[in-house]
Amino acid sequence: MNTDAAPFETHVVFNQPPPFPECNLWRDDRVLREAVAREGGEAFATLLDGYGALAGGELYRLGFDANRYRPLLRTHDAQGLRVDTVDFHPAWHRLMEQAKAHGVAGLSWRQPQAGAHVARAALSFLHHQAEAGSSCPLTMTHAAVPVLRREPALAEWAAKAAAPHYDPRDVPIAGKAGITVGMGMTEKQGGSDVRSNRTCATPLAGEGEYALVGHKWFLSAPMSDAWLVLAQAPGGLSCFLMPRRLPDGARNAFRLMRLKDKLGDWANASSEVEFCGAWARRIGAEGRGVATIIEMVMLTRLDCMLGAAAEMRMALAQALHHARHRRAFGRRLVEQPLMANVLADLALESEASTALAMRVARAVDAAARDPAEAAFARVATALGKFWLCRRAAGFVNEAQECLGGAGYVEESMLPRLYRQAPLNSIWEGSGNVQCLDVLRALAREPQSRQVLLHELEQARGHDAAYDAAFDALPPTGEGEVVAEAMARRMAASLAILLQAATLLRAGSPVAAAFIAARLAAPMPPAYGMLDASVAFSDILERAVPSR
Repeated sequence: MNTDAAPFETHVVFNQPPPFPECNLWRDDRVLREAVAREGGEAFATLLDGYGALAGGELYRLGFDANRYRPLLRTHDAQGLRVDTVDFHPAWHRLMEQAKAHGVAGLSWRQPQAGAHVARAALSFLHHQAEAGSSCPLTMTHAAVPVLRREPALAEWAAKAAAPHYDPRDVPIAGKAGITVGMGMTEKQGGSDVRSNRTCATPLAGEGEYALVGHKWFLSAPMSDAWLVLAQAPGGLSCFLMPRRLPDGARNAFRLMRLKDKLGDWANASSEVEFCGAWARRIGAEGRGVATIIEMVMLTRLDCMLGAAAEMRMALAQALHHARHRRAFGRRLVEQPLMANVLADLALESEASTALAMRVARAVDAAARDPAEAAFARVATALGKFWLCRRAAGFVNEAQECLGGAGYVEESMLPRLYRQAPLNSIWEGSGNVQCLDVLRALAREPQSRQVLLHELEQARGHDAAYDAAFDALPPTGEGEVVAEAMARRMAASLAILLQAATLLRAGSPVAAAFIAARLAAPMPPAYGMLDASVAFSDILERAVPSR
């Protein structure tokens, strides 16, 4: 008698969407391409096309391994010597290598022509869709360059931060073609209130040299070559560059205590650190630490906006891919009217977010040569960071629901996006910080208020619902007082109007639908409540090409 078990099948596998395909994230994104051209970055289209293919192919695949194999802290080597290094999977290093090589951290500074910041923003948008965690050190390295350039003694640091080279070795920067820079601002007792920091900076004999003693509750990117740190000098809170290695090759006097066990952002490392007389060089005058790093804030807030918009874009692409291949109740999901309503509403939100982020990128690009654009960037980065980052988590969750249970398992990308989505609303100042900053700008900076209202007023005359919403804005004139408790309501109203104005001025075919859904009546509490007269299929075809 044959005892071998006969092969058998319990069921036939069918009605399963194919894997999300390799694609060119630039070519597939009509909204992004239009926005980059409109905001002045079209000269970089070839570069963006190449990175779109890389991000939608190799980097997309690498992102799964970079998140599956998390970084590990090594405090000591085999001989018991203190090393304080972080080990990463090779996928992480490849992601960083390609991002640095293509200008995600340095294009703005290496090719300082009009539109370079817009193109760099688009590169960041593409990269973030493939792997969001690596955006953290890339953003900080990019934002550190103008601060480093203020000190002639740090010229080498600035040049190598902007350079298109990635070198993860733990060696002095003299032996490197390119470096990365992290940040150490937050302490246990203060959080966003950095003026309560207690890390002490004691002057040394050398000009501008100090010894740091204290701690940081979050040291972002602990694998970096150096960090920008806030500490209390004799003259008050000051900004410092603290390198990992001293010029003679010796380790600087700091200890990585542990890596943060975070909700998301798994591919990237964040740590707690203690400074034990660590050598640092002051940047700017004593007591001017916040003023010294303020230029970074505009850049990092923009990248928070870009990250939120990129997460929305990838979540929408994943949901649409599933809905176009999955059948239920006799039709493809995308053909089901209620599902089409949800997807179209998500597409409206995604387009408005991308358009606003790129408009702000143009303001950042022009800030150095146009005071009006600098004033607009000052207030629009706070508005955009608050609103786009606030919307991202709910957006990704709605996209997960489009996939059902498949959107809750790690084989899809949606769980990673969902864990990542809340981060940008917390990083670089929470929503309350952004809203209070908007209040301050409107009350104390007449030009910021004037350019914001001018931007909104320029969109009048195209849509009656928009005009009515603009007319209903609470007074924001000089001397007007908005209660702090109402700051979120005011900021949300301004942000939605700014999204709508950007779509109207761009001539977007979805502007009317966005305004009807967000401004014509109280905004619905969930996605998928568009009027049945909206052309869902046209919006979806514009959002992501059919495959």
